[in-house]
Amino acid sequence: MNVEKIGPGRGTSLRKNNSQQLTIIIKQGSLNELFIIKGSSLLTKNILESNLIISPNEYYMIMNTSVKNELEIHYDQDISIHQVVYDPYKYEKNDKIALNIADVIKQYEIPKNYIDVLSKWYSIKFSYPNYNFIFIKPELAISFQFHDNRNEIWEILKGKPIIIVGNQVYYHVKRDRKFKIPINTIHSVINPNPEEFVLIKEGWTGDFDEEDIFRIFNPNNSK
Repeated sequence: MNVEKIGPGRGTSLRKNNSQQLTIIIKQGSLNELFIIKGSSLLTKNILESNLIISPNEYYMIMNTSVKNELEIHYDQDISIHQVVYDPYKYEKNDKIALNIADVIKQYEIPKNYIDVLSKWYSIKFSYPNYNFIFIKPELAISFQFHDNRNEIWEILKGKPIIIVGNQVYYHVKRDRKFKIPINTIHSVINPNPEEFVLIKEGWTGDFDEEDIFRIFNPNNSK
């Protein structure tokens, strides 16, 4: 595959380049309406060049944040041979059935003193007075988002996720690592593992409100 067309609000897969340098040329669309993962960086602004150079073995992904414009992306080699680390649309046509709360409680021995549960088809959150447990299904992710009224503190308890905080991307994050996410900072979690859930303990300061969420790239079509 040498050409890829990306509709509004959609993105490419997250891929890992092979041993050759890759050049990506954005032929159509605004450079101001892109998010780009390039290695350990998330580029969200001041994208000045339509030619993007991906180093050997570097990760890359392009997200079209426009609400109306299509992107046309040209690659100088066949990227179908590159490793797909995360396909945001792998389960797009599957039935969207919320995770079974009882099954998750039984499998992971969830503490019983939770005060609320939010179950979606790609994640489930158990809320406690001062923290949340968030499970993310294999090969899925939460949206790229930010909050206006709270800082968050994440602690990785299970799995080896890809974590995005601000303009940094962290791969295969190990257990017990913590991340501070200030107000208005873009963040996301990708679970590239085909079998294992990711579990994050989420704390916060400020005002926690489920409506205080602004999704910029939303492959799960969450509300």
